Amino acid sequence: MDGLSEPEERTWDLQQRVRVIAGKEVVFDDEGFLWRPEDWTEEVGRMLASETGMEGLDDDQWRVIRFLREYYAYHGRAPMNRDLKAGLGMSLMDLEALFPGGIRKGARRIAGLPNPRSCT
Repeated sequence: MDGLSEPEERTWDLQQRVRVIAGKEVVFDDEGFLWRPEDWTEEVGRMLASETGMEGLDDDQWRVIRFLREYYAYHGRAPMNRDLKAGLGMSLMDLEALFPGGIRKGARRIAGLPNPRSCT
């Protein structure tokens, strides 16, 4: 598994889980989204992708992940579909097909963005 070790896991409460990834404690919500986006690293992203059955991440997938992270860091929210299409020059259908779970539950989770259900 690309030299990644299996994460340790423990539960803090019903909505948070702590996993140790690469020696660092990372807090997740009950759906596997990072509690704090600043805890994300590329190793965390690779681990999350692996857990969804992805053997690895290709250049297009990394491009989407980096766009999501940069957009979130700058705007404080995830991009709308129109922002994704314009920023990446890809159709929504092509973007959705890149990740199991599509953009909202696949790419956003792997990129370490907040859970879409918690966004208003």
